[in-house]
Amino acid sequence: MNYIKGKYTKTIFESSSTGYHIGLFKVQETNDEELAKYEGKTITFTGYFHELNDQDTYEFHGKLVNHEKYGEQYQVTSYERVKPEGKNAIIEFLTSGLFKGIGEKKAKALTDALGKDTLKVILDNPENLILIPGITKNNIDTLHTKLKEYESSYEVVMYLQELGFNTKDSITIYNKYKENTKSIIEEDIYQLVIDILEISFKKVDLIALNSGIDKMSHIRLRGAILYIMNELTNTYGHSYYFLEELVLYLNRLIKSNVEEDVFKEAITSLEKDLLIIVDDDKYYLKDMYEAEHLIARRLKLLTHVEPITYKKLDKDLMLVEDNFDINYNDEQRDAIKAALEEKLLIITGGPGTGKTTIMKGIIELYRSLEKLSYEKLLDKVALLAPTGRAAKRMSEETSLPAYTIHRFLKWNKENNRFQVNEYHKSKVEFVIIDESSMVDTLLFSSLLKGISVNTKIILVGDDEQLPSVGAGNLLHDLIDSNTIKIKRLTKLYRQAANSNIIKLAYDIRNESINYDNFNKEEDLTFIDSNEIDVIKEIEEVAETYKDVSYKDLQILVPMYKGINGIDNNNEKIKNIYNPKSKDKKEIVIGDTNFREKDKVIQLTNQPEDNIYNGDIGIIERIVTSPKKEIYIDYDGNLVKYVPSNFNNFRLAYAISIHKSQGSEFDYVILPMIRSYNRMLYKKLVYTAVTRSKKALYLIGSKSSLDLAIKNNTEGLRRTTIKELLMK
Repeated sequence: MNYIKGKYTKTIFESSSTGYHIGLFKVQETNDEELAKYEGKTITFTGYFHELNDQDTYEFHGKLVNHEKYGEQYQVTSYERVKPEGKNAIIEFLTSGLFKGIGEKKAKALTDALGKDTLKVILDNPENLILIPGITKNNIDTLHTKLKEYESSYEVVMYLQELGFNTKDSITIYNKYKENTKSIIEEDIYQLVIDILEISFKKVDLIALNSGIDKMSHIRLRGAILYIMNELTNTYGHSYYFLEELVLYLNRLIKSNVEEDVFKEAITSLEKDLLIIVDDDKYYLKDMYEAEHLIARRLKLLTHVEPITYKKLDKDLMLVEDNFDINYNDEQRDAIKAALEEKLLIITGGPGTGKTTIMKGIIELYRSLEKLSYEKLLDKVALLAPTGRAAKRMSEETSLPAYTIHRFLKWNKENNRFQVNEYHKSKVEFVIIDESSMVDTLLFSSLLKGISVNTKIILVGDDEQLPSVGAGNLLHDLIDSNTIKIKRLTKLYRQAANSNIIKLAYDIRNESINYDNFNKEEDLTFIDSNEIDVIKEIEEVAETYKDVSYKDLQILVPMYKGINGIDNNNEKIKNIYNPKSKDKKEIVIGDTNFREKDKVIQLTNQPEDNIYNGDIGIIERIVTSPKKEIYIDYDGNLVKYVPSNFNNFRLAYAISIHKSQGSEFDYVILPMIRSYNRMLYKKLVYTAVTRSKKALYLIGSKSSLDLAIKNNTEGLRRTTIKELLMK
């Protein structure tokens, strides 16, 4: 196997979370003629490493590659640490700083007494060191403990690589289990799938099968069932499954028919270990079962709290209206007053009914009644939303800080946990959640854990929109239970009542479209087009908005692939809004070419940078040398990306309708064609239409639109919260 042996000398880039390194390595020897020219010289290397230090000698295995920008690099696929041999090498190692209190004098005394077996004796027979002059009991404890840790971590990573895990996965696994890694894997390798999100069942399963595990092994079936339940939850959003479904999917996954008694044994074992919960023939993942029951239990408590009675509430509300120069309608006034009186309230309504506007009145009336300064108000009230864009709109409307739920709960990306939780609760007394249709079951459960049982909660949202990306159908279930006080907003603002976009939204809600509203005014346009020409029509509309900031125009597409998919739309529209220029640097990531001033969308939550899934930004600067960096501007928040998180964003001239939730755009282009039909349904189209503020362009066929708004089956989710609330 090709190798280079030598010393690591410098880090150019390092990811602490993944172990990915780019650095410099001084080559002492190699077995490859092509690499012989580097003997005695330094070469750039890349790869995944548990740890590197400049005292050890390493042997890297891999290949020489020629990077288009950085030239020749050694791509490391595996590595091993060469143990120090010879007296001088052992002395150098012992005095490296790893062993506190061991200087050159003591290291020399050790090697004089023990010779080439020094390290072996320290590990195996540390009590023998007491006979060496100058070596204290503390020295012995330090030497033995540190060397054991040093050897153990390295050996475990090597063990994982020998099993078949790559270096990156090996480091992830070791960082999770540390010295318990081997015992956990030997007992049940499928435990990795449960504990570590980054490790897939298929990878673990392949390694397990290659290691000789029986296809019908008890632990394999357990791991497979848990994997299936997680996958189904992520795909369909259900909170529970039926036995026959699990059997069907299990047989497909392992490509064998599992005998009934063997399957039931695995299920019973999972239930006994509290990894799944079985209730009335419904099979839940434990976290989902507990989340639904916590939500129902907590909300029931709030519904039984007697409303607060305020004197002169109408008069106080009139003062708020005067202060803000706002005239609320009767529905809105009732909703605002109920928000002050009730411990738990849902405010729901379609577009144009003023859901966001009344939040300003609720907060100001609360401040006035409680006689709070604005500083004290911020200690007592939390304005929350599921996405960064929704939080920003909420903040703009109320002139107060608003946060994503993840940021409020202080989500720790490294361990996927919230720092505000049942053990460290927030002291806020009043929580308002906008765009609550987007809040999933597990997230809402986490929020309830992080606030007091007495905290007032107002949920604001439109239950006709798409349900959350995560599992559950929270807002719909709460409304449908008829156990929670609800204020429905139905009256439109005068401006909204004249909007053809709003009229279309309500037509979709009623499943009957009045096509006379199309092409009457500039706000709603329908362009008939066939499958082949639709992308040309999109380009023509986009051309007419070239003078408008391209953050204000958004193309919404239901699917990624195909000639009319998101990916192809992005490439076409990018050339209109951000054409190639010698003044703009470019970088290729995967199959996509990004250039400065490109519009991009964030795909994951990065709370440490105050950006979240669905946030849209502009590439401000691309750096390609000496190291790759991309700077993206999110409405004044400049975030730096490095190669390890380049896959956290993608082009955003066209985005999915799901990704647009919680956002609004001045101008929206919505293709509506037959090839999308299997992806189109009422809530999806309704959500897309309600993203537009000034002008909406539908391009395609009216038959596809008609078909979509009558499709109510897509997105139906099985949940238990409604029935739990009704018990």
